[in-house]
Amino acid sequence: MLGSWLNIAEIELSVMAKQCTNRRIPDIEFLTQELVSWSKQRNTDEIGVNWRFRTKDARIKLKRLYPIKLT
Repeated sequence: MLGSWLNIAEIELSVMAKQCTNRRIPDIEFLTQELVSWSKQRNTDEIGVNWRFRTKDARIKLKRLYPIKLT
């Protein structure tokens, strides 16, 4: 199952914050270099998203948001 592009973007931003920008960055040029290097490595490694929250699980956890359909 695929997550929405927004969920995937949020996950990537979180990873970037932990791996790349989790320290003081002296200037915009250094930040640009770090982000370019990080994104190149991330793309080279072909890191994907391991989507573990399935529809079935969502229906249990978020039961109040999924009304029962009567057929």
